[in-house]
Amino acid sequence: METSFLLAVGASFLVAGFVKGVVGLGLPTVAMGTLSLVMPPVQAAALLIVPSMVTNVWQLAAGSGLRALLHRLWPMLAAVMAGTLAGGALLPQDSGTWAVVALGVALMLYALAGLFSLQLRVPARHEAWLGPMAGAATGLVTAATGVFVIPAVPYLQALGLARDALVQALGLAFTASTVALAASLALHGDFNLSAAGASAYALLPTLAGMLAGQWLRGRIAPQVFKRCFFAGLFALGLHAALKPWLA
Repeated sequence: METSFLLAVGASFLVAGFVKGVVGLGLPTVAMGTLSLVMPPVQAAALLIVPSMVTNVWQLAAGSGLRALLHRLWPMLAAVMAGTLAGGALLPQDSGTWAVVALGVALMLYALAGLFSLQLRVPARHEAWLGPMAGAATGLVTAATGVFVIPAVPYLQALGLARDALVQALGLAFTASTVALAASLALHGDFNLSAAGASAYALLPTLAGMLAGQWLRGRIAPQVFKRCFFAGLFALGLHAALKPWLA
């Protein structure tokens, strides 16, 4: 791997890990947004697999309500995986401009939801059908962009879970998305031993960034950091969405 490539990957995952350390999420979103500036989304998604898997398993294992969450969320999680695999099989497998534009739109939607503190509520009686719909939609977005926050994150936030349960639920959803994304990429030859090695390398700056972010978490105003994070994310998304016309 060239030095410039290693530096770009290291810097991207250092920043992505830092954001996750401070706010508890944002690793795949930030990594995909920054890496898309220098490489195709499918290559960036392959690099994401190991850091995402390790940090999300760590996140979901931290709470005590895992069994109850699995019982409640399994239809959504199954739909996430099915949607990702179906999207990987049905969507075009080239690295054309459509993937970059789709990534940009997904980043902007997520950023806008965060900037405006979008708060939805899902009544318990609707979870049986809305959960799988949200999961399938998330899977399709994951297959197209490598970002697995839309609409999974707003849906899980709308369930009214306690803070620790929400963090664990997000870890579950992100883990399911990562497993399905890895399988989809591997089926198309985009996640091989070489990509796995590069992805494992990306774990080191990710963990360093997370530790730094966790150290800083109690020393800054979380709301101020979140506004800056979402504003920066919107700018990244806008750049990606307009990239074909800026070139």
